[in-house]
Amino acid sequence: MLRHWEQAGLLVADRDAFDRRRYREEHLSQVALILLGKEAGFTLGQLRRLLSTSSPMDEPELLREHARDLERRIVQAQAAKELIEHALSCPLDFHECEHAQQRIAARIPAR
Repeated sequence: MLRHWEQAGLLVADRDAFDRRRYREEHLSQVALILLGKEAGFTLGQLRRLLSTSSPMDEPELLREHARDLERRIVQAQAAKELIEHALSCPLDFHECEHAQQRIAARIPAR
């Protein structure tokens, strides 16, 4: 993973006399920031942009756009969860469930 992050421009390892990578204690905070960013859903490109500044707060528009994207994904995930929970609790057969049939019909384009 460290090599991948290095190729993506997120991490720069020191090299020894034999050109082997050497990571120092200071690299730990950089790795921790990358892991936090990945957990927050940022792409490697976004992380490269954020980490190339003195502070990620220097990129407020990128942070705002990511927050909006996360909100959209949360709404979609919540809708998916509700659909699954309904399927698990519905006593009717799939073809008899009005809720399921309405959801299917909503996906079919009007003619």
